[in-house]
Amino acid sequence: MTIQEWFDKRKEAQIERRAKEIKGIDNDAAGLWTKCVHCDSQLMKAELDENLMVCPHCDYHFRINARTRISQLFDKGSFEELFKNVLPCDPLNFVDTESYAERLKKAHDKTGLDEAVITGIGKVEGHRIAVAVMDFDYMGGSMGSVVGEKVTRIMEKALELKLPMLAITSSGGARMQESALSLMQMAKTSCAVARLDEAGLLYINLLTEPTFGGITASFGTLGDIIIAEQGARIGFAGRRVIEQTIRQKLPDDFQTAEYLLKFGQVDIVSKRKNLRKTLANILDMHGV
Repeated sequence: MTIQEWFDKRKEAQIERRAKEIKGIDNDAAGLWTKCVHCDSQLMKAELDENLMVCPHCDYHFRINARTRISQLFDKGSFEELFKNVLPCDPLNFVDTESYAERLKKAHDKTGLDEAVITGIGKVEGHRIAVAVMDFDYMGGSMGSVVGEKVTRIMEKALELKLPMLAITSSGGARMQESALSLMQMAKTSCAVARLDEAGLLYINLLTEPTFGGITASFGTLGDIIIAEQGARIGFAGRRVIEQTIRQKLPDDFQTAEYLLKFGQVDIVSKRKNLRKTLANILDMHGV
């Protein structure tokens, strides 16, 4: 063994020992601390939960799941889930690196959900409202046949009960494993929105991080009032695709909620802590 090899081996041993020490510290702290992905601040998970999953240092809004969103926005115990029995299947027997059926199972195991949307009826400060809440953790919040069906059914329930409708979106777009069946949901949900409009019922969109693709091209941006959560990224195609297509550098804040507000594509940008009151005020003003 040469002197250089001896030093190299010693250095590798030190690095390995330090990595084990850090891993031990991380394991001890698991469940207690997390890091802000925006400002790198170390945050106590309990403090972050208490602050509605918003960083107290830089105001970064962490992505949250559908269940958490429901608990934050609706009166306690008021939410009644509907159409839970509408379940996905694999109509095309689709297989890429793994089967679609296996992907659905993994998504269920990860989230405890049967699909990427939860639909039901709840109350916001006493105002009864129909709602569809999307969950990005379930296959990127992608819209397949069941998502389109559940969104359409809850809109039909709003028509039946003469209730205002709220769609809370968080999605990467259409679900490729269902091909044209997924794309058809854009027309289907848009037609349901048109029926709400014809009936004179209030339809509100709440766009959260991220909302892209077939959702923004359909029911996600057809609301009478469009609210975007602070910092949410919203668009159709991704930033990189657009830059490569037009061969231009886009502004740093392109496709953010604040950018869309500046150009009139959303009506309100709200901090998470103000969303519940914002919704209640809108419902108050419309007398529903």
